[in-house]
Amino acid sequence: MKKETSEEKKFITDSGIEIARVYTEHATSKEQPGEFPFTRGVQSDMYRSRLWTMRQYAGFSTAEESNKRYHYLLAQGTTGLSVAFDLPTQIGFDSDHELSEGEVGKAGVAIDSLKDMEVLFDGISLETITTSMTINSTASILLALYVALAKKQGADLKKISGTIQNDILKEYAARGTYIYPPQPSMRIITDIFEYCSKEVPRWNTISISGYHIREAGSTAAQELAFTLANGKAYVRAALEKGLDINVFGKRLSFFFNAHNNLFQEVAKFRAARRMWASIMKDLGATEDRAMMLRFHTQTGGSTLTAQQPMNNIMRVTLQALSAVLGGTQSLHTNGYDEALSLPTEEAARIALRTQQIIGYESGVTDTVDPLAGSFFVESLTDELEKKSWEYINKIEAMGGSVKAIEAGYIQNEIAGASYRYQQDVQNSGKILVGVNQFEMEEKVFDKVFSVDDSIRQVQIEKIKTLKAQRDNAAVKNCLAKIEQDANNGTNLMPGIISAVENYATLGEISDVMRKVFGEYR
Repeated sequence: MKKETSEEKKFITDSGIEIARVYTEHATSKEQPGEFPFTRGVQSDMYRSRLWTMRQYAGFSTAEESNKRYHYLLAQGTTGLSVAFDLPTQIGFDSDHELSEGEVGKAGVAIDSLKDMEVLFDGISLETITTSMTINSTASILLALYVALAKKQGADLKKISGTIQNDILKEYAARGTYIYPPQPSMRIITDIFEYCSKEVPRWNTISISGYHIREAGSTAAQELAFTLANGKAYVRAALEKGLDINVFGKRLSFFFNAHNNLFQEVAKFRAARRMWASIMKDLGATEDRAMMLRFHTQTGGSTLTAQQPMNNIMRVTLQALSAVLGGTQSLHTNGYDEALSLPTEEAARIALRTQQIIGYESGVTDTVDPLAGSFFVESLTDELEKKSWEYINKIEAMGGSVKAIEAGYIQNEIAGASYRYQQDVQNSGKILVGVNQFEMEEKVFDKVFSVDDSIRQVQIEKIKTLKAQRDNAAVKNCLAKIEQDANNGTNLMPGIISAVENYATLGEISDVMRKVFGEYR
């Protein structure tokens, strides 16, 4: 059998882009960073003025335990908090609900009421820290809890800043933590847009997420396309509600994944900015800040291997570097042990130090968009943009993201890409170091973090005490007001904030909206 030569072999990215042997020319643009269409970055000086926000995604067990981890991370140099919530909190069940059994405090922290939120941020001033919350179907309630706590701290709501993920469309397509059907879910999101534009103007009201789309197995081009298509759907919903694109557009943010193919990831981030600027301009935005794509990046959880887990430190370093070279505004680096468990304190510290070494020692932050003008990177940016527009145009022909999700198109495309990748790994067409090549006998990795099932009983006792001590008549009236607002189209946020201030639980509020909106199945 004839051996394939290097001249005959094709080098193709996961997005189906063939890589040439050498790139010798490209019509490099004269674009400047900080100027439309922002390919080169959303700020003229980028990291020369200020480094990205270094976040570490953390949350587990009880609010007390998570609060200890937050203080530890802040002491180590984290510049922003990122909260992980457990599965019951994400899907609107209190810890004492029968469906919460076995899940309380496991994937994140359990938050049942304002009491938990008070403990979670004990000793942390909400006016001086930015907080990102990975929450979607119950985002309105978690935002209400945060606002209520800020008010209790005496904070100026005009000064508090942070982000709620609040991206329900990707939940239907890739992740699954939805509660209500698409249309009422979109209504809740636009209620948040409207409320925050008036009351919490520095809050990022949505983080349109490609991260979980990529984790579900999409290609880089699919991640880019489906994320921006979802973004268009949210903007159109807000416009239909009569909101000003030049106001709410400034508070939209994005959340992308960073995988191992360094140059493809850099090109993806550059293409994303250029494409979003074009989309927002076409939808009517006239102010630069409303057309800027600002984004948070997390290194790829699905790329981490349980085999030879220390190798993950190198994977995370490459991924973090791609995010920085691509111009991220915020970054979370995964712990090397996260294929096995929640990150240990040691793993979280190494992940943070990875960011700090890139930021302070590598020199890549000394100039803006350092890979600009590379024939390869510029060509790859163009190719990714072209492939992404092809997907977006198909979605538009279906009537937009909501219709495409309801038809199963986006889910099927992701599933197909995931299957092809797994086949490639199994056939060793795709080499994973320590998995299908360079394997070795390994000792059992025993430095894993675990959460005890007894946490649920702790939370149940807290809920019992809360309900015995609160003004239950006031809670009943607040829940009735939410039901009324849900039925008549009144903005839900003021009613939800009032309810949490009176110590209504997350599950009680979610159940009222389930009663009105129904559940998506």
